[in-house]
Amino acid sequence: MPSSNIHYQISSFGNDELVSIYKKLVLPRLIEEKMLILLRQGKITKWFSGWGQEAVSVGCAYAMQDHEYILPMHRNLGVFTTRQIPLERLFAQFQGKANGYTKGRDRSFHFGTQDHKLVGMISHLGPQLGIADGIGLAAKIRQTKDATLVFTGDGGASEGDFHEALNVAAVWQLPVIFAIENNRWGLSTPSSEQFRCKQFIDKGIGYGMDAIQVDGNNILAVIEAVRNIRSQIQENPRPFILELMTFRMRGHEEASGTKYYPEGLQTEWEPKDPVTNFEAFLLDQQILAQESIDQIKKQFKLDIQQAFDLANAAPQIVPNLREELSDVYAPFAFEHINAGSDTQEVRFIDAIQDGLRTAMHKHDNLVLMGQDIAEYGGAFKVTEGFVELFGKDRVRNTPLCESAIIGAGLGLSIAGMKAMVEMQFADFVSVGLNQIINNLAKLHWRWGQNADVVVRMPTGAGTAAGPFHSQSNEAWFVHTPGLKVVYPSNPQDAKGLLLAAFEDPNPVLFFEHKFLYRSLKGKVPVGYYNTPIGKAASVQHGTDLTIITYGLGVHWAIEAAQARPDFSFEILDLRTLLPLDLESIISAAIKTGRVLVLHEDTLTAGIGGEIVALVTEHCFDQLDAPVLRVASIDTPVPFAAQLEQQFLAQNTLLPTIDKLLAY
Repeated sequence: MPSSNIHYQISSFGNDELVSIYKKLVLPRLIEEKMLILLRQGKITKWFSGWGQEAVSVGCAYAMQDHEYILPMHRNLGVFTTRQIPLERLFAQFQGKANGYTKGRDRSFHFGTQDHKLVGMISHLGPQLGIADGIGLAAKIRQTKDATLVFTGDGGASEGDFHEALNVAAVWQLPVIFAIENNRWGLSTPSSEQFRCKQFIDKGIGYGMDAIQVDGNNILAVIEAVRNIRSQIQENPRPFILELMTFRMRGHEEASGTKYYPEGLQTEWEPKDPVTNFEAFLLDQQILAQESIDQIKKQFKLDIQQAFDLANAAPQIVPNLREELSDVYAPFAFEHINAGSDTQEVRFIDAIQDGLRTAMHKHDNLVLMGQDIAEYGGAFKVTEGFVELFGKDRVRNTPLCESAIIGAGLGLSIAGMKAMVEMQFADFVSVGLNQIINNLAKLHWRWGQNADVVVRMPTGAGTAAGPFHSQSNEAWFVHTPGLKVVYPSNPQDAKGLLLAAFEDPNPVLFFEHKFLYRSLKGKVPVGYYNTPIGKAASVQHGTDLTIITYGLGVHWAIEAAQARPDFSFEILDLRTLLPLDLESIISAAIKTGRVLVLHEDTLTAGIGGEIVALVTEHCFDQLDAPVLRVASIDTPVPFAAQLEQQFLAQNTLLPTIDKLLAY
């Protein structure tokens, strides 16, 4: 009879529980054996092996409560099986079948499920750490004392998201367990080329959090460690680093192989196999007999084969264009609430503030996050006084980071709350681009989970703020399916569209032009109302020339029309850039037959090019002249006022209008 090479401490476990743990440990190993055969047969296309790391996945999932969220990664099959994901659906997911969790749109473990409280990864690895912060924040605000466990690897811990998420969790004292699977390799790169510290628990003191290291191949030690951490979190909610020492016996994924491993390394680790060792221990302790083990494996193999046969027999996906497009956004039935007759004249920035305040009163699960937005009131004082009204739980200063905070916003949404993240300047969103482009935007299309997050974006030039505080970057996001991009031009729309953004369960990027904050006043209805996202507005009617624009461009267009009083201008304010109001664009273009598209953003690849294409495609026969664009020049935004004036689109607006009218 083989003996175990791992020492197991069983004082906290009864025999029945030890048998239950064994079943959970051996199931993912048997599934993996099956998957490796199917991979060679070409019945699945890719496999990320967790062979030798099963105790990490199973132990962590076993020790967590079923209602607590886990955020797994590539090698965490044991998390999914321990959470009792139906094997038929799991295999359908691996094969890209319609019954999989992503309807064939994403692969392997890139999915989540609210039924099992799992939040799947994306290929970029690090962003899920910030999401865990948000789920932990929801637990902290609700005082549930629940823990959240998120996995990363020793390779993934090199990403900036790792630092941001751990730092935020430490500062906010969030009940998050950061489980680091230290398997000593990031694809083919050894740990010696990933980091210089001896071990990850050494980072605990730097972040100001407890850090625990455990033998990740010892299933009982993993369970005890997580249970102990959970117990401490219930008494005193706070984050933990849990370093799980293990080894990846197979390649990063099967195609990569293991030829880069030094000779003898796998042989050295093979005796530490978590499955064979625990099995040998149970046999040695006479907790299980060989006949029982054989029967357990036989039954599992039958279950696995039956589930695979069902998944395999399911038909291949038949593409459905309507379904593909409709799943980009979470369903939302907008209910228009008309503005009342009582108005007050306020500045653009006051309308934004009023909209935020009104939304906070309406949605008691809405949390505002951003740099300096609490007592200081934000860089532009939009949230001044909000801490006194709503408290620091809901109006939160953040560390100087964007990715983790946008991720935290998504985590709040997954946990059933609403989030607003303020970019101090729209320029700074580039640091959080991955979370927006690859998490917020794609989440509903991938596995049906909406992202109820509004990202406020103070934007634009005209204030001599230079190239890093003046960019118009809305086109970055208009290219991304799944986002909604809103850009109001006046105080009334600013409030109404902001309130609509908080009603919408989809991610909304809300652009606010800084130049308009204190330079523009307008009548704004008192109380609650909303303005529909996706609907343009006619600013003025005309017959000679149509100007299609948004934001500050609306005011440039009005000034230009006043400078040419002998002509009649149709001015269309887009208000929403994604989705575009194609019907209004076509109607405004046909009305005059002459169309000019105006925006502050630089010319090349700006949204103006898309609108020109749409007008040309749909209105060609009704046009009397070429569709022209006016945009800022293709340079970064300069600092000096004279250079900025030369840069801006307004500089060439009137000459282009004259050219078009004379055509």
